[in-house]
Amino acid sequence: MTPEQFLATGTTLKWLLGFAWLMPLAGFCVEIFAGYWSNRRSKTAAWLSVACIGCGFLLSLGAFITWGSATKWGALAAPASHDDHAHGHEMAVVRGQQPDAGAVPHTHGPGGHSHSHGDHQHTHGDAAAHAPYSYAFSGKFYNLAAFGSLVIDIDYYIDSLTITMFMMVTLIATCIHVFATGYMSDELTDDYEDHEVHLSGGRHFHRPGRYYRFFAFLSLFCFSMLGLVLAGNIFQVFIFWELVGVCSYFLIGFYVERKSASTAANKAFIMNRVGDFGFLIGLMVLFTWFGTFKFADTDPETVGQAGLFQMLRDHDGKLDIEGSGLDRTVYLQNGAGGRWVDSHSRQPRFIPYWLLTIAGLGVFAGCIGKSAQFPLQTWLPDAMEGPTPVSALVHSATMVAAGVYLAGRFYPMFVPEVLLVIAYIGVITLFIGATIAIVVTDIKRVLAYSTISQLGYMMLALGVGGWFAGLFHLITHAFFKSLMFLASGSVIYGCHHVQDMQQMGGLRKKMPWTAAAMLVGVIAIGGLAIPTPWFALAFSGYHSKDAVVATSLAFFSLNQHHLLLFVLPLVTAGITSFYMFRLWFMTFAGKPRDQHVYDHAHESPRVMVVPLIVLSLFAMGCAIYGENGPLARMILASEPSQVAPGLAATGSVPFSLPGHHHVHEKHSTAGILALLAAATGAFLSYAFYGAGWVNPGAIKEQLKRLHAFLTDKWIFDSTYDVMFVRPAHVVARWAQSFDRSVLDSLLHRTSKSMVDVAKWDRKFDESVVDRLVNVVGDLTFSAGRSIRGLQTGRLRQYVMFIAFGVLGLFLALFAFLPRG
Repeated sequence: MTPEQFLATGTTLKWLLGFAWLMPLAGFCVEIFAGYWSNRRSKTAAWLSVACIGCGFLLSLGAFITWGSATKWGALAAPASHDDHAHGHEMAVVRGQQPDAGAVPHTHGPGGHSHSHGDHQHTHGDAAAHAPYSYAFSGKFYNLAAFGSLVIDIDYYIDSLTITMFMMVTLIATCIHVFATGYMSDELTDDYEDHEVHLSGGRHFHRPGRYYRFFAFLSLFCFSMLGLVLAGNIFQVFIFWELVGVCSYFLIGFYVERKSASTAANKAFIMNRVGDFGFLIGLMVLFTWFGTFKFADTDPETVGQAGLFQMLRDHDGKLDIEGSGLDRTVYLQNGAGGRWVDSHSRQPRFIPYWLLTIAGLGVFAGCIGKSAQFPLQTWLPDAMEGPTPVSALVHSATMVAAGVYLAGRFYPMFVPEVLLVIAYIGVITLFIGATIAIVVTDIKRVLAYSTISQLGYMMLALGVGGWFAGLFHLITHAFFKSLMFLASGSVIYGCHHVQDMQQMGGLRKKMPWTAAAMLVGVIAIGGLAIPTPWFALAFSGYHSKDAVVATSLAFFSLNQHHLLLFVLPLVTAGITSFYMFRLWFMTFAGKPRDQHVYDHAHESPRVMVVPLIVLSLFAMGCAIYGENGPLARMILASEPSQVAPGLAATGSVPFSLPGHHHVHEKHSTAGILALLAAATGAFLSYAFYGAGWVNPGAIKEQLKRLHAFLTDKWIFDSTYDVMFVRPAHVVARWAQSFDRSVLDSLLHRTSKSMVDVAKWDRKFDESVVDRLVNVVGDLTFSAGRSIRGLQTGRLRQYVMFIAFGVLGLFLALFAFLPRG
C-alpha cells in the first residue's frame, strides 16, 4: 500500500464510520421532532429510527469491507498451521511505508514460537509487533479550538478493533430497537396508567405515553457510544464518556415517577462521577507531561507528530526507563525511533514513573465506575429499573462495554503495576458478582450480576496480559448477554411484568422460541462444549472464556504467589454455569409455581422473536473457530505490540506477563479445567432445580447466614449506607440545623434590625424632613397668597403702582442726594 492508497483508504473509512456514527443522531432528531408531524399512537417515527441505526450497521459493514480490501484481508488470512499457532497476514505498512519483504525469520521465547516475515506469515498475535499501527488510520474531522499549546480536535482513530466494535454495537442496537417497538407498545397511548406508582385514595399515576422519548434516548445512547469508539483522542473520549452517562441517567430513570427508578438513576450517575474524578486526574497528568491528547498519528504526511502511544513506547512496545525505585523515569519517544528532545531546553523529555502509574490508575478509575467494577459495582443491579431493552443495550453494547473498551484502547499507557491492579479488581469483581447471582430470584437481576461477573473476567484478562482475551470476551459477551436480556424481556412481556422466577416454571411450553433463545445464551455464557479430537462443538462464550482462563493460568505459572488470579476465575466458571442454568430451569422447566401467571403467559409477537433468533445465531457462531477464527484475527490485528512477547520480571518489574507462546502452552490444560468446572456447575444446577434431587430450601436453611450475606449483596449497600449515606445525612441535618438556628436567626435578626431602622428612618423622614419641607412650603404658599393682591391683572392699578413708584424714587432722590 502506497502512502496515497493509505490516505485514500483512511479517508473512505473516515466518512463511512463518520456517517455510521451520525445515523443514530439522525434517529434521535426523528424522535424528538416526531410529535410535530405524528401522534402518540403511531410507530412511524420509531421505525424511521430503526432504519437509521440499521443504516449505521450497513455503513459499518462497508467500512469492514473497505478495510479488509485495503489490507488484502491480511489480518483474516488463514494461519499457516495450527501447530505453531501461526496467523498469516500481509505485512502492512506503517504510515504508508512499503512492507519489509526482506525481513528474516525469527523466534519468540523458549517455546520456539517461530514465524516468517519473508513469506508474510506471522505467529499468533504478532500482527502488531514491530508495526503497531499497520492497520490503523487516524486523522481529524474538525478543529474545535486552540488555547496555546492545548488543541482540541474531533479526531478519529480507526483500526480493526474500531470496526469490530462499530459492527457489534450497531447490529445489537438494531436488534434491540426492533425488539423495543413491540416491548414498549404499552406507551403508545395518550393516557398511560403506571401501576407501580400509588397515589392517595388507591389511585395510580396517569401520564401521556413516552414511546418517542424512549427511542430518542436509545438513539442518543448509541450515538454516544459510537462517538466514544471512533474517538481519536482521550479528551474526546471523555466527552462521549459523559454523554453515555447522561443517556443512562435518562433511560434508567425512564419511569421517573417511581421512587425506585429515580433513586437508581441518581445512584448510577453519582457513582460514575466518583470514577470520573480519577479519570480527570489522569487526563490532567497526561496533558501536563505529554502535551497532547491524541492516541497516535498514522498519517504519512505528518511523520514526527507522535501521539500518546507512540510517545510512550517504541516500535517494539518497550518503555525507555532509567533509574530505580521512585527515581525511575520514562523517556518519551519521538515516534521515529529516538527520544523526544525538547525544542527549547534541548533536553530529552520524560515523565516520572510513579506519575505515569497515577495517570494509568486515574484513567482506570473511570473504567471502574463505568464498567461497575469493585468497589463501584452496586449501581448496575439497580439500573434494572429501566425498561428491559435499556438493560440489554447498557449491559452488552454501550455503557458497561465502554469501560472495558477504554482499558483495552488505553492499554499501551498502562505500566505493569497498573495492570496488576486491574487484574485484582477484575478477579474480586467476578467472584462477588457470581456469588450474589446464586441467590437472586429476579430474572433481570440475575443477568445484572452475571454482567458484573463477566466484566470482571474481561478486566482480569487485560490485567494478566491477555489483551486479546479480554476484548474477545467483550465481543462474544455482548451478543449472548443482549440475547439473554431480550429473552428475559420476552418472559416479562409474556408474563405481564412478572419478574420473580419463584412465580414461573414450565414456560417452555408457552414460550418455546424464548426458551430456546435463552438456552442458547445460557450455554454460551456457561462455556459448555463437546470436545472432539479435531475441534470443540461450542458456542461463542466457550472460546472467549477459555482464552481468559488460559491467560490466567499462564500468568499464574509465571507468578506462583498470585494464585487467586487463576483459582477464582476457574471456580467462578463453575458458579456461572450453576446460576445461569438455575435461571433457565426455574423459568422454563418443571411445573408452574404460579398457575395464574402460567395460564396467562404467552409467546411474544414476531417483532420481538425475530431479534432473538438473530442474536442467537451470533451468540452461537460469532466466535467460530475460536482463536483461529475471523473475529479473533480481527481483534488481534489491533493488539498493542508489547503484548505478544510478554514481559519478564526484572529488578524494576515485580512480576512477569505471559506472551502468546506461554498462553498457548497452557491453553489445553486451562480449557479442560474450565470445561470441567462449567460441566460441574451445570450438573449441580440440574440436580437442584432440574431433576429436584436436592432440595434448595434445605440447603438454604443449613447455610442461612451465608444466604443472608449473599442476599444482602455482600453488605456493600449497607456498608456504603453507613460510610457515606448516613454521614451525609448527619452532615445534612447539621447543616440544616445550622442554617435554621444560626444563619436563619442571624438573617431574621438582621432583617428585624433593618425593619426597625427603616421605621425610625420613616419617622424621621415624616417628622423632620417632611415637616420642614412642609413648613417651607406653607411659608412660601402663605407669602404667595399674601402678595396675591398685587397681582390683580388690572392695568390701571399697575399704572398707579408705577406712578407711585416713580414718585417715591424722586422723593428718595431729593431726600438723600447731596446738594452742591
